[in-house]
Amino acid sequence: MIQNAQLIGLSRQMALQRQLDVLANNMANINSTGFKAEAIMFEEFQMDRAADHTFQGPDQPISYVRDWATMHDLSAGAVTNTGNPLDVALTGEGFLRVDTPEGERWTRNGALALSAEGVLVTQNGDPVLSGNGEEIRFGPQETDITITADGEISSSAGAKGVLGLVEFANPQALERVGDTLFAGGEPIDAENTRVIQGALERSNVSGVSEMTEMMRVTRAYTSLADLMNKQDEMRRSAIQRLGDAQA
Repeated sequence: MIQNAQLIGLSRQMALQRQLDVLANNMANINSTGFKAEAIMFEEFQMDRAADHTFQGPDQPISYVRDWATMHDLSAGAVTNTGNPLDVALTGEGFLRVDTPEGERWTRNGALALSAEGVLVTQNGDPVLSGNGEEIRFGPQETDITITADGEISSSAGAKGVLGLVEFANPQALERVGDTLFAGGEPIDAENTRVIQGALERSNVSGVSEMTEMMRVTRAYTSLADLMNKQDEMRRSAIQRLGDAQA
């Protein structure tokens, strides 16, 4: 029984450690533009029952806990005005299409800039794609860059294309591959997403809520560690008494 309790406690400690890692990552990105918080989903894992004709009574199943999945919190972050014509914030559930060395990715981080070649890129230097999957380029003399709510881009040289905006029927299928980048899913053309030029969407992480949850998880982990130490002491004491009795 003590060994079973130790294994159950260990599974809970591993789940709490994983939850603490996710909370710490959320806190680390509280100021990351367009960052979406994550949360851990847990499930019960039940060990198979043992059975034998020599058992005097039925075995009881043993339940463990494990982290089952990571859920994305895709709620909107606060929008702040920057006045930078290349900054864009998205309202709705859409993402920007980005071309990376690993393939096409999706992001809500609208802090954009122009590369030395005049290509519209993200903070990491990845090109932002248009609706037809092409890079968006500007000439060295172009000014007055304008981006409409539908993502149409123009400058002093005329129309430059449309921002590639996508949405997902099941956004939870997305896989985080960077602080503000996602991969996977089945993208569809965005219908309910609008663009705000000269603004950025802040992280949706609530510092107060995350810190409170980190304190709760840390206390739970510490309490469980104390309980497991007491169980170790009980087992050592039982072994010692048994040895003394046999002597």
